[in-house]
Amino acid sequence: MKAVILAGGFGTRIRPLTCLNPKPMLPLVNKPFMHNFISWIKSHGVKDIILSTGYLPEVFEEYFKNGADLGVNIDYITEEVPLGTCGAVKNLEKLLGNDTFMVFNGDVLSAVDLTEMMKFHKDKKSDITIALTPVEDPTSYGLVPVDEDGRVEKFLEKPSWDEITTNLINAGTYIIERKLLELVPPNENYSFERGLFPNALEIGYKIFGFVSSAYWLDLGTPAKYLQAHYDILNGRIKFDFRENEVFDHIRIGDNTAYQKESMLSSPIVIGNNCQIDKSAKINPLTVIGDDCKIGAGSAISGSVLLDGVSIGKNCIIKDSIISYNVTIKDKVIIENNSVIGDNAEIGNNNILKNQIKINVNAKVKDGEIFF
Repeated sequence: MKAVILAGGFGTRIRPLTCLNPKPMLPLVNKPFMHNFISWIKSHGVKDIILSTGYLPEVFEEYFKNGADLGVNIDYITEEVPLGTCGAVKNLEKLLGNDTFMVFNGDVLSAVDLTEMMKFHKDKKSDITIALTPVEDPTSYGLVPVDEDGRVEKFLEKPSWDEITTNLINAGTYIIERKLLELVPPNENYSFERGLFPNALEIGYKIFGFVSSAYWLDLGTPAKYLQAHYDILNGRIKFDFRENEVFDHIRIGDNTAYQKESMLSSPIVIGNNCQIDKSAKINPLTVIGDDCKIGAGSAISGSVLLDGVSIGKNCIIKDSIISYNVTIKDKVIIENNSVIGDNAEIGNNNILKNQIKINVNAKVKDGEIFF
């Protein structure tokens, strides 16, 4: 069975992290998210993969090439114009052959049992099977009520509370019979959620929901990106860490200089070739990338630092994201889900809080921001 991964979006909700990086290639605990995504698919026996890209497609091809290093086969196709979730699949149908295929939204961290889902699809003789997951607040999602046998009854897009009869949402993973693509108009922006699925249901095709309470998280916002790191570090989802475990739930890469006393409590992950001053404090739920420097007296907690970040003296970085090659000078405070874009420079004595976002290549002067 072939898998199509939809990875063409611009990642606007998580900018500035995606100004220079496609969202599926942002690191998740120091490995590109898409690396982990493909490993998950492969673990369920799916090795023929088609990546549908649009934004910065060369980043994917440069990293994965033909997929051999991961033990899979990867083909690429790039949308010239956005075609929507279903239109993107129609755009590559010549690569699918005549067999049943899977479709994945490429920005979801999931532990859905794909092996069981494939068996469910076959046993039900389903035309379309949609992975469904329960959520606490269903008003922000498309709801999918099912009957006792799991057959989809209707589709509700972002309903009001008085319309809600279920908390099951579309989890962005599908198994589809090849014949269904005949219903999709070519070269049009067309979605699964508002186009193919309700249309196929009205015609009478068999659509089933595979209900799973396995871990599921949409990585679309900075807060969710941080949450994914917290959940991995806390063991809520299986993860193949790159770094070695040097202390209990504290993992550190190669050629990194540190003192045990700097690690106040686990879990923590620090990459390769980092320099952690002996008086710095690295607190739980922190992930630090490669080639980073943490200066004397600085404290990092609940934050994600990507590669090449330099933190000066006596800084506080808490519950925030610092992107690639950022330089932060002395006595800087960054807190409360703030995001600093690639290559930015933050001068001395700045205070950045309350989900503030600093754009890529920005230069903030000494004492310029107290937010």
